[in-house]
Amino acid sequence: MEFVKKHYEKVLLGVVLLGLAVAVAFLPFKIASEKQALEDKRNALTHPKVKPLTNLDLSLPEAVLKRMAAPAMVDFSPPNKLFNSMKWQKAVNGQLILYDDSHIGPRAMVVTKITPLYLTLTLDSVTVSDSGARYRIGVQKESAANPRDRAKNQKYCGPGDKNETFKLLSVEGPADNPTKLTLELNDTGEKAMLTKDQPFKRVDGYMADVRYEPEKMTGTQKRVGMVLHFAGDDYKIVAINKDEVILLAPSNKKTTIKYSASS
Repeated sequence: MEFVKKHYEKVLLGVVLLGLAVAVAFLPFKIASEKQALEDKRNALTHPKVKPLTNLDLSLPEAVLKRMAAPAMVDFSPPNKLFNSMKWQKAVNGQLILYDDSHIGPRAMVVTKITPLYLTLTLDSVTVSDSGARYRIGVQKESAANPRDRAKNQKYCGPGDKNETFKLLSVEGPADNPTKLTLELNDTGEKAMLTKDQPFKRVDGYMADVRYEPEKMTGTQKRVGMVLHFAGDDYKIVAINKDEVILLAPSNKKTTIKYSASS
């Protein structure tokens, strides 16, 4: 103990030097360990372990692609109310009517009745003389443009005779009491068969009754070529068929009005 008391400074210095020597000897191992730890961290960041991808659910993007394949149809025309303001018109009775082409104008016209117009041929009588038999045939053209031509008129003819309407082709049976006459119509070349009891009838056209409710206007027995005045304009009837009437505006725009028996 006496030695320690006398030389404790040297002993303490030796212990410190020994510790430093051990530390110096351990330092390379520590440095290598730290380098390896840093390298492991770098590799973990630059080359991470990637898990294999699972099956992706593509149903949502596929549905979006399908919707995009069909272009969206945006209609800004009537009856769209956001970009097309609604106009109203007062009728003659004071009622407000939506001002569009389905309530005002030719499309608001209603066909209440369509009547067929016939070409009718009848065998009215037979006259026999020394020159032969003559047949009196009644002709009625309900579709004639001139009202005077719509009344029944009679034509006398014999076999082979021709007039502005028909030609008498043949007579069957006794000359004074024929069983059948065969005519050929000039306009179509159609054969028409006549007897005393059975006239010939053919639809040659139509006339129509119409109504325009906004102005309480009605028109009866209107024919092709007539002009209807309504909605502040003139509309010409250019065609009438069994189920429709076609109007022509001054702007040359045609409007087809369908006929329903329930109108």
